[in-house]
Amino acid sequence: MKGRTIMMFYIKQLFLKAITSLAIFLQIIVFQTAIAEDKYPVKIKPDLPFITVHHQGQKVILKRIQDTNHRLVDDFTRTSRPCPPFCLWPIFIEPGIYPVGELEVIDFLENQVKSGKGFLVDARLPSFYKTETIPGSVNIPWVLFTNEEKKEAVFKLLGVKKQADGSFDFKNALELCIFCSGPSCGQSPRAIKALFKAGYPASKLKYYRGGLQVWKLFGFITIVSEANRVNENTGENTGKEVKK
Repeated sequence: MKGRTIMMFYIKQLFLKAITSLAIFLQIIVFQTAIAEDKYPVKIKPDLPFITVHHQGQKVILKRIQDTNHRLVDDFTRTSRPCPPFCLWPIFIEPGIYPVGELEVIDFLENQVKSGKGFLVDARLPSFYKTETIPGSVNIPWVLFTNEEKKEAVFKLLGVKKQADGSFDFKNALELCIFCSGPSCGQSPRAIKALFKAGYPASKLKYYRGGLQVWKLFGFITIVSEANRVNENTGENTGKEVKK
């Protein structure tokens, strides 16, 4: 009887220690969450304050601007451009190719790009890409997809093999999420149309129609060339924040 009492005493002590440890653990979690809430009041999703991507070999913290009073002040604030050439493009470019939004782009970076199964493609000309782009993207100008002489070399980069009969084997082709400046920019739609015409599987193509204009509208940071960067202390162009 005495031995049983002693055993019950130790079990009770162990139980109390476990409860205390759990309480401390929960307090730590709550404290860390509070810190995260304070540091990142503007999250990508409720449970996702930021993601980490690599851009040209540099690590970048991809997040939204935390200043809730931030306003766009650059060229992307323009609402009316001459049409043509700046006409709105349809959401569905080709059959089976679906448009994606910002969360899908984030997911694409976290999965396909990080695993090496895909590219986030900025289809604009190099001069635009060097000025400003989305972190984690690569530049493959749309003109390369429409140029028959250069298309084969680009396809090889994308995992597409040319067969003996001259056709292309897309079995190991990378998945592509393609964007340009925004809904009235025709560079990514032209790239997608050229890829689709060449036989690139629709299931491996995604169209981010919003492009840089909508990306910046929701306060996502961008990669900006040194020459184009503005002093953040002035309150202008804080969307062009680069974190490495």
